[in-house]
Amino acid sequence: MADGTTVRRLPLVSAVAGVVLAVDQGTKFWAESALTGRAPIPVLGEFLQLRLLYNSGAAFSFGSRATWIFTLLAAVAVVVILRFAREASSSGRAVALGLLLGGATTHLLDRLFRSPGFGRGQVVDFIDYNGWFVGNVADIALTAGAALLIILSLLDGRRRA
Repeated sequence: MADGTTVRRLPLVSAVAGVVLAVDQGTKFWAESALTGRAPIPVLGEFLQLRLLYNSGAAFSFGSRATWIFTLLAAVAVVVILRFAREASSSGRAVALGLLLGGATTHLLDRLFRSPGFGRGQVVDFIDYNGWFVGNVADIALTAGAALLIILSLLDGRRRA
């Protein structure tokens, strides 16, 4: 059960998640209005470009015919992250969980409310990394949150050893 110290970190988790959600959805709105029908826009030559894509699958468009499965997985992820967020043991963990919660929530919202329909929506991707993959702000937040949790766990392990 969460004590007063960990419960006080919930506002930090919520704030970080809210910022991720707002920035991700805002940049997707911008991408759809500015990049539709345009050729890729180089940012760092061909290494980093802005290119609008719609992804019905997971990373690298894996499972594009099973969008509803990714909708369910995103919903489960949000619930699990919320459960862990109630017990964040440090501010660093709260930030990491907020990044994960924001990224998972905004992907869930895409799946629920974007075309082609409820539970089957496509995620808006627009940051092209040298043709390796195309992502969005939520993907960056998810990656940063996971990396931060790993780093914090490794540091905790070193302190205990």
